[in-house]
Amino acid sequence: MSHDQTSPTPEHFLTLIRRQQRGRLKIYLGFAAGVGKTYEMLQEGQRLKRRGVDVVIGVVETHGRAETVAQVGDLERVPRRRIEYRGVVLEELDFDAVLARRPAVALIDELAHTNAPGSPHSKRYQDVEALLNAGINVISTLNIQHLESLYDLIAQATGVKVKERVPDYIIGMADQLVNVDLSAEDLRERLAAGKIYPAERIDRALESFFTPSNLTRLREFALEEVAHRLDRRRSSLEEASAPSTSTRVMICLSSRGPNVERLLRKGARLADRLSASWYAVYIQTPQEDLTRISAAVQRQISNTLELVQQLGGTPMTFKGHDVVATMAAFAREYGITHIVLGRSRQPWYRRWFGMSVLDRLLQELPNTDVLVVGIE
Repeated sequence: MSHDQTSPTPEHFLTLIRRQQRGRLKIYLGFAAGVGKTYEMLQEGQRLKRRGVDVVIGVVETHGRAETVAQVGDLERVPRRRIEYRGVVLEELDFDAVLARRPAVALIDELAHTNAPGSPHSKRYQDVEALLNAGINVISTLNIQHLESLYDLIAQATGVKVKERVPDYIIGMADQLVNVDLSAEDLRERLAAGKIYPAERIDRALESFFTPSNLTRLREFALEEVAHRLDRRRSSLEEASAPSTSTRVMICLSSRGPNVERLLRKGARLADRLSASWYAVYIQTPQEDLTRISAAVQRQISNTLELVQQLGGTPMTFKGHDVVATMAAFAREYGITHIVLGRSRQPWYRRWFGMSVLDRLLQELPNTDVLVVGIE
């Protein structure tokens, strides 16, 4: 029996099996508290229950909102796990109890939530991942400002530095992404009417985070993200579910580069928009040998490489005397089509050579697109 090279491989079949065994994820995405994400999730839970689906509430945060509380109804709740932390008893999702209960669908609110110390996982999105891997379907909620790659854009647009964030790959895992939309004016009216926060928080919220300009910008971020995800899914289906392999992005890192987190987020979003795989490449020079750099710099490098993985990239570390030559060799070997560099007022590369990294890279790689991004 002849074996056609174009026939599906055993690895492809294994991927299909794993995909079938893995639970499905549905995310209700919003742009601010109070748009109705939890309400919509509970409504869907009620619809599924009426159709005979085994649905449980893993964790739902109603925040005392009457409309949301009403939607809980008679849905089965898995009791929360009580954890004492610094003299305070906190109630968290009981991951082990949900896993043991093995429902068809678990409703798990607030994907970006940070769990109390002592929980099986440090973040709620990690709980959800583990439940999906166990074959349990999950419906969850998320606000757009908690997306890791948007951190800098959100801070710039709203002045708010969001502490709780989820890696972009989580939203990419969603089998269904539903945008829970509401006009900025309607949301402010809901807030003023006391439907989102207690009376003592209303005025401050209207004047700070819930300003018309902030809400409009956040809403745009949410709409753009959903449109991009839908477009990417459509393109993948048209290309026989195979991601593009012709475009590859390399982000050049330095141990002393300014604001490397922002550089990574910008590069990751570029790669995502290009549907490209991407690599964050750190070249370690002899001066940066681990015996010569401080513990603080080592820690920064380690944190940077960890962030690369959270954003969906591949961290790579190489040793080389000549930074540009090493970068160029990597670009040729891996078929890099786009290189991303950070720009600063005092370039970190001046201590190695007089000619700029940009000039030398353009000289070494005339057919590669080089993007210099502002990261101040």
